[in-house]
Amino acid sequence: QVQLVESGGGLVQAGGSLRLSCSASGRTFSDYAMAWFRQAPGQEREFVAAISWSGYRTYYADSQKGRFTISRDNAKNTVYLEMNDLKPEPTAVYYCAAALESMILVYGLGSAYAYWGPGTQVTVSS
Repeated sequence: QVQLVESGGGLVQAGGSLRLSCSASGRTFSDYAMAWFRQAPGQEREFVAAISWSGYRTYYADSQKGRFTISRDNAKNTVYLEMNDLKPEPTAVYYCAAALESMILVYGLGSAYAYWGPGTQVTVSS
């Protein structure tokens, strides 16, 4: 089992920045690809960003390219999501997810991830 806990969410003005963190425990962190997804009320969960076990490969949803950066620190068992130039959008819960690197085929698919955190809420005000 992998336990994930997100932090760093909150209220930010449009154009501002926020950094989310996800701390992992339970298994060897570097065995896992990590990702961020988000879900707004009444909407489907959507892919935000993903990172390979080494951090050398990163993937982003088109809408976040250039504004969001995913990174990880395997020594700290933590993955980060740096969000810049935030757009005024409906409040969303951001979820951290983990999948064994050896098992994952498509990094942007939620079904590829076996472990999920409880989420952290992000509100961007206009």
